Amino acid sequence: MAISFDSIPLNVRVPGAYVEFDASRAQQGLALKPYRALILGQKLAAGTRPELEAVRITRAEQAAAQFGAGSMLAGMAAAWFANNRFTETWAMAIDDLDAGVAASGTVTFGGAPTAAGTLSLYVAGRAVRVGVAAADSAADVAAALVAAIAADGSLPVTAAVNGVTPEQVDITARHKGLAGNDLDLRLNYHADADATPAGLTVAIVAMADGAGNPDAAEIVAALGDDWFDVIVWPWTDAANLTAIETELADRWAGLRQIEGVAIAAAAGGQGALGALGDSRNSPHLVILGAGLSPTPPPEWAAAVAAQVAFHGANDPARPFQTLALDGVLAPAERDRFTFAERNLLLYDGIATHDVAAGGIVRIERLVTTYRLSAAGAPDIAYLDLTTMLTLGYLRYTLRARILGKWPRHKLAADGTRFGAGQAIVTPRVVAAEIVALARAWEDRGLVEGIDAFKESLIVERNADDPNRLDVLLRPDLVNQFRVAAASIQFLL
Repeated sequence: MAISFDSIPLNVRVPGAYVEFDASRAQQGLALKPYRALILGQKLAAGTRPELEAVRITRAEQAAAQFGAGSMLAGMAAAWFANNRFTETWAMAIDDLDAGVAASGTVTFGGAPTAAGTLSLYVAGRAVRVGVAAADSAADVAAALVAAIAADGSLPVTAAVNGVTPEQVDITARHKGLAGNDLDLRLNYHADADATPAGLTVAIVAMADGAGNPDAAEIVAALGDDWFDVIVWPWTDAANLTAIETELADRWAGLRQIEGVAIAAAAGGQGALGALGDSRNSPHLVILGAGLSPTPPPEWAAAVAAQVAFHGANDPARPFQTLALDGVLAPAERDRFTFAERNLLLYDGIATHDVAAGGIVRIERLVTTYRLSAAGAPDIAYLDLTTMLTLGYLRYTLRARILGKWPRHKLAADGTRFGAGQAIVTPRVVAAEIVALARAWEDRGLVEGIDAFKESLIVERNADDPNRLDVLLRPDLVNQFRVAAASIQFLL
């Protein structure tokens, strides 16, 4: 008997017509790869979800309930869902480090209002507005600000009137750790609408002295082998970046094959961000330079990752430039990076943003932190995030094609004269199928140069293991249209 059956035995003697189904030819095109995303961050004690426990979320309100209103993770979830409500999204929290220190800052009022007005203090990019009467004292304004901050449970800080100086408001981050140092305090972000009441003076001491991030190795270990294509990573200290880089390198390796990328963001000037980028070298990590934006870096990371997850699933090779980051506030115009600074950051492994009319923040170029080869030489192999996403998709569809076409097949040499319908595959058959797959990649706009691909393809039986087929394929990835250069030679 030539035809191979899965569930109908060869020795059936009972009369009847026995028909089985075989799905190995059902898939006509490329396998779909739905993205799964994971948001990682710190939780507050008020959150109902235990730490290190992944939960699927579909709304920002769920994150606030499960991880605590005003928590880092609640803010990240809000930024995520402002940019992407479609991708399957999970969240996992970790508690603050017990030995950590919460960042703090102050707002001190002076003078006396000479006219009624509205005080507009921006806390981590969120407006806190306080009505000021002409008869108010500086201490009255301080007390009113404390009440306004307390009324907004989504803020990542608490406030109290200083016990010695009643005109001073002491502001403390809800979380312990370094992230509190990046919680921006400023007046009058919208200069066309915000103004400090006449006669009132305001002195702000920026948030500082936060210390002690959680040990991210714990949260990495809790991931197990769950597959997440995009991970939002809120910590940019060296130890925690190393933890996620090491985990992702292992996930991309040829045995685990559960590849994913981590998206982080960092605040600071061009020099500090450049130094951060120069200290890393991972093809699986993107760090976006948030500059001096009022929006906290973890929320920048969530917004960028949300756009990557949505658009990367649609087309992993298409660049992300010009995509707007909803809910993210741009740095003040005087603080925005110049063209030269952004170009330097890209060479330092820091992804960049630009600001369009109306203060709309947009992705400019998402580079990974990979800059150097194993030998320490400059290398562009994994420069752009699109390269990593495309490679991940090629591997996913190659595996899906092989495992779907030949799940329980025998392996024979080319030229073997086996009967039609036998569950046997040969190197030549596999090579033909891979070429067909490559043409599907080409049709999808992921690769080019199929003729050269076909010529360079090697499919052979392993010399030491007769049950193993070894394949070498050299796809030419489609590139991205990022730069246009032209010289206009004119006549008069």
